[in-house]
Amino acid sequence: MGISIASVKKLVRERYGIKIDDEAAQEMAKMLEDKASEIAKYAVEHAKSCKNSKVTAEDIDAYKVNSGN
Repeated sequence: MGISIASVKKLVRERYGIKIDDEAAQEMAKMLEDKASEIAKYAVEHAKSCKNSKVTAEDIDAYKVNSGN
């Protein structure tokens, strides 16, 4: 699984009105996937520490608070 290059290209084109080449889109997709993995890892750990069996929006919010984002 991963974030598709096509999705990155569409995002950049629709939000910013400029095209992005394949190499740049591939690198951005990798960066986004790495960030999503970081968030997921934190959220899972937070959920487990709260003795929850699934990740909730509160676990994602805890990441935002902890990371300063």
